[in-house]
Amino acid sequence: MAKDMTLLWGSGSPPCWRIQIILEEKQLQGYNQKQFSFEKMEHKSQEVLDMNPRGQLPAFKFGNHILNESYAACFFLENQYKSQGNKLIPDSPDAQALMYQRMFEAFTLVEKMMNAMYYNFKVPEGERHDSAIHRNKEAMTAELKLWEGYLKKTNCCLAGQEFTLADVLVYPFIAYMFHYGLSSERYPALAKYYNSLKDRPSIKATWPPYWQKYADQDALKTI
Repeated sequence: MAKDMTLLWGSGSPPCWRIQIILEEKQLQGYNQKQFSFEKMEHKSQEVLDMNPRGQLPAFKFGNHILNESYAACFFLENQYKSQGNKLIPDSPDAQALMYQRMFEAFTLVEKMMNAMYYNFKVPEGERHDSAIHRNKEAMTAELKLWEGYLKKTNCCLAGQEFTLADVLVYPFIAYMFHYGLSSERYPALAKYYNSLKDRPSIKATWPPYWQKYADQDALKTI
């Protein structure tokens, strides 16, 4: 099984981390893997392009199936190995509905985080505006308050009391934000969620090596 799987990945990438987490959750250790450096632009190497023509990581292959989108890979693995490892899609319609809502709602969270965090990187200096920076920051703050409210209600995982596919897919970005300086004091429910899952075996075993080597950053400390 796992020997037929190959994962090309980069440290600190939430999409890469998602696939690593679900492989652990489904007891699929022993897969072929290779780490590439974003800093050295190794994700644009021919080895990656052969699997992912966009030159992006992750690149994941299972037998003849190539699934480079992390959501697709995670859904595929859960459906293929429903009875192996930890069950990640709940039976309850209420829990399922909440799980699907949160995992796809996360696209908005990520979009607003990227707008706030990488505005100066993506927009040339002469085209930047203080009003846009302020607007992006306000939008990100409002979005985080929504998620803060969600986690206050569940007081545990994203879809209730059980760890589900929503947590596999969303936790890496929550962790990403705290690594880059999101305030635990301003967002205590998010911080509790982040810290409570740090020692989950699948997460602990796959914690990004890059983060272990480099101290937390401060790009989101003012959000």
